[in-house]
Amino acid sequence: MPEPQASPELVRLRTQIDQIDQQLLSLFNQRAHLAEQVGDVKKREGSPLFRPDRVAQVIQKIQATNPGPLKDSHVAAIWRELMSACLALEAPQRVAILGPEGTFCEQAAIEYFGSSADTIYCGNFDEVFHAVAAGTAEYGVVGMENSNEGVVTRSLDLFLRTPAHIVGEISLPVRHHLLRAQPGMQGIEAVLAHPQALAQCQTWLAKHLPQAERRPVSSNAEGARLAAGNPAWAGIASERSAQKYGLHLLARAIQDDAHNRTRFAVICLPQTLANPEPSGRDCTSIVVSVPNRPGAVHDLLVPLKDHAVSMTRIESRPARNGQWDYNFYIDIEGHTAQPHVAAALGELQQLCAFYKVLGTYPVAA
Repeated sequence: MPEPQASPELVRLRTQIDQIDQQLLSLFNQRAHLAEQVGDVKKREGSPLFRPDRVAQVIQKIQATNPGPLKDSHVAAIWRELMSACLALEAPQRVAILGPEGTFCEQAAIEYFGSSADTIYCGNFDEVFHAVAAGTAEYGVVGMENSNEGVVTRSLDLFLRTPAHIVGEISLPVRHHLLRAQPGMQGIEAVLAHPQALAQCQTWLAKHLPQAERRPVSSNAEGARLAAGNPAWAGIASERSAQKYGLHLLARAIQDDAHNRTRFAVICLPQTLANPEPSGRDCTSIVVSVPNRPGAVHDLLVPLKDHAVSMTRIESRPARNGQWDYNFYIDIEGHTAQPHVAAALGELQQLCAFYKVLGTYPVAA
């Protein structure tokens, strides 16, 4: 059916928009030429090509002068993509993530690096850490913590085996959807998803699919990919996965907690990017172990209290040395460059049998 003829007013407005689009394109390309020159200077000086703190500063400066009607979140998304495209002209950043396409890990990477980064899909977080350590990727994105299910223990363990450190974090709202190759829930024999996603949706699954097998797989996107090939299977994954694998979205937001969020860490080798400069809203993550004696863990907290440093998280993991010892993963507010944080950590380190700073980085907005 032919489109009805546009009114003169609509034609006038569209013409103005077309003219502005051409102006924007010209300005974007001017910016890209300057970005290429910046890249040449950085290469000569040996400076890092990607500076997440610089990206954040530019976006914050633009948002501060935003007159509307665009929301600040819209401005941030536009400029992040613009800067990502410009950086790709200097040198595309290779980012290792959990695959296949459509994972929340991929979504987190796009939010942090923009869609112009070169993504390397890995089968598990072990492969992500290995890609970063081996130099196959400059950066990696790994799950660290879920608001319902707690920490991703495998990621914590891997930090002990790699020189990679944390330089940033992303916090994503997580919406789990039930996906299937055909419409309707009749005949679903198995639901495939990452173990944490299955746990986060257990109440809904128990009510609506009590007879279906809950089958853990390496990622939600992998569950969606497999479900696309078997009509008796369903996956729990993102809407992005539904689009990617051509699946019907049978039920939306089936997670038990409507405010479900997952925290992802951005990792790299120190020679790729050192600790970001203090931003004013920073987190420092450490892992320690203490001698097995009464009061040892309590003593760890005393330097933090004495120097007014707030601890936001502490988790314990078996040290796996056969001695029933534990490693403690601690997040504190502040940056290691701040005197009171440095003093607290200096005293705390003296109490530890093992001590490692996993990273000091800006807190996700």
